[in-house]
Amino acid sequence: MASPAPLPPAEADPGARLVLAEHLLACESAVACARAVVEWLARRHGASTACVGPGDGAGASVCLASEGLTGAQQAALARAWDTQGSPLAGFRNRPGARWLAADAVEGAAMPGGFLAVPLGRSGAPAAALLVVGLPGPAVPEDVAWVASCAGPPLARQLASDARAPRRPEPDRLLRRVINAVSDPVLLTDTEGTLLFANARAEGLLVAGPDASPGRTRAVELNQRLFRETLAQGGTSVHRREVPLVDPLEGMDLLFELVTTPVLAPDGPSVVVSVLRNLTDLGRATQALGESYRQLRATEREARSERHRLDRVLDSVADPIILTDPAGGMVMMNDPAERLFAWPHEEGPGGESTLRRVRANDALFASFLANLLGPVNASVSRWKSQLTLDDPSTGAPVPMEAMANKVLGDGGELTGIVTVFHDRTEVLERARLLERVKEVSSELEARVQSATAELAEQNEKLRRQAIQLEQASAAKSQFLANMSHEFRTPLNAILGYTNMLLQGVSGEMTPPQRRNLTRIDSNGRHLLEVINEILDITRIEAGRMPLHLSDFGIPELLQEVMAEMDPIIARSKLTVDTRLDEGLPGVWSDRQKVKQIVLNLLSNALKFTHEGGVHVAAEYQNGTGTVAISVKDTGIGIDVSNQEKIFEDFQQVDSSPTRAYGGTGLGLSICRRLADMLGGRVSLQSAPGQGSTFTLHFPRRARRT
Repeated sequence: MASPAPLPPAEADPGARLVLAEHLLACESAVACARAVVEWLARRHGASTACVGPGDGAGASVCLASEGLTGAQQAALARAWDTQGSPLAGFRNRPGARWLAADAVEGAAMPGGFLAVPLGRSGAPAAALLVVGLPGPAVPEDVAWVASCAGPPLARQLASDARAPRRPEPDRLLRRVINAVSDPVLLTDTEGTLLFANARAEGLLVAGPDASPGRTRAVELNQRLFRETLAQGGTSVHRREVPLVDPLEGMDLLFELVTTPVLAPDGPSVVVSVLRNLTDLGRATQALGESYRQLRATEREARSERHRLDRVLDSVADPIILTDPAGGMVMMNDPAERLFAWPHEEGPGGESTLRRVRANDALFASFLANLLGPVNASVSRWKSQLTLDDPSTGAPVPMEAMANKVLGDGGELTGIVTVFHDRTEVLERARLLERVKEVSSELEARVQSATAELAEQNEKLRRQAIQLEQASAAKSQFLANMSHEFRTPLNAILGYTNMLLQGVSGEMTPPQRRNLTRIDSNGRHLLEVINEILDITRIEAGRMPLHLSDFGIPELLQEVMAEMDPIIARSKLTVDTRLDEGLPGVWSDRQKVKQIVLNLLSNALKFTHEGGVHVAAEYQNGTGTVAISVKDTGIGIDVSNQEKIFEDFQQVDSSPTRAYGGTGLGLSICRRLADMLGGRVSLQSAPGQGSTFTLHFPRRARRT
């Protein structure tokens, strides 16, 4: 058959085409070459594909490889390729590809039709036919390229298979006998080429045209391993292990290969090979070895456990003795040996030591007799108290002995384990417990007496507390009344002084004005002291109410700065304020917040000689609180005095010669007012580094 007509060059996927071309050059048989072409086209087009050519050593054609076709369709294509006058027979001498309808070949209908492409050498009849299920007459470029690339090597392989001499074939009876053998049996030439194989051998070393890619690769691997092992056999009977792969399950198998050279009737030498499956034998050998290793490990572990048990028994402080059913000692630990073992050394006290050991043995034998006697035959545990002698010193040792019967699988007595426990400490603890009870009784009597006395003292303290509360209430009432009585005439004095300073009664001389100014200053200071005392008494008496209202912090700070402006001017200090942007409005007692800020700012100006005072306000969104801080560069306060200054009538320097005046109530009032607002006043300060007082109070106060 002539080769196809000139086809356009291939353009798509050069890498995939290069791989296919290399595979075609490496193929050793026509079937492998046809399979490579069919699988490549089926993957690219997803269509049914087949390659039809001459059979092995017979006149009838077969389907060398196929994808997506049934056995009936493959047989129909092979018959059509051999039948004179059929649509496919004409392709043997017709170059070029042609599209046929779906029903062109009876029994091999393909939906949508198929493309028939003859394969072979240029200028020679077609050696095979490529069939691709395509819906139209257009010839894809990759189909044309495959036809031009695979035709020559496929024709060469088919010609080589046709020139090979006919392989010797046993008669039918011998074939049936060999197929009935459970072990794989093969007949090969000296180079390992397969001439005959029974069914078991074909399952391992032969892959049909419809075999899956995985089975094909497994068979190729088995063939390579078989040939390599066969090449090592020589010309005599040879045995060697060969590892193979189960093409169906993918499991590793181990076989013993027995090869025997045989001279065929027509002259050439052949090799008969028998594979004996050693997989189960190998697994059994491996399992037996593993069992032996486990047995040895168990033996070592048991020996180690026995040594560990001996060490554990020797480390136990209590004596332990194991005896046989007759009462004879079998094993004892070190503490038991010191009481019941025969002394080995001979010395001045050897006889007395031996006598004490025998006495201990007699007591122990009498103890076991109670357990082994017929009366206690059904008793498995026996407990008693014995008084043994210390063999070395002769001191009595009170012991509690507990014996347990050890029974076998059939319930028979196999031994007795006896554990002794020294009761010396128990008896000593009992004696001490009695003494503790006596002392406890005496102590209880003393406690009852002290409790009665304490109750009497508590009653006296309660009465004194009531008297103190009454005195405190009277004091607060007295201070409130006296403060009111002081303020009335003092306000009149300050009013008249102010009128005189304004010149209502006429002009005054400078000395008179200076004296009146001092009177006004001292009067205002006295009024401030009286106001502070009145505020603290009102707070203590619970008569300081809350007046809640909405107000803004910026306006409040402006009022504070305006009221303190004369004092700021006299102090010659720099006073500035800083407010956070978007500072929200506040629902609280405006007057009390203002009083706290005025007091904090007044203290800052009072104790600052140079530098300045910084007033800041911010809103802490996370806690919902407003913080107003007053920071100065004054003298500072030591950590040890930072709590003291918030107490009533307390100052850092309370001596009569202190440098700064005041009643010591300002910060105490600030803290009490902050508590009423639901807030607090904090302090950060260090000597010589200034102080920062901060008022924290909730933006929305709760009415109490």
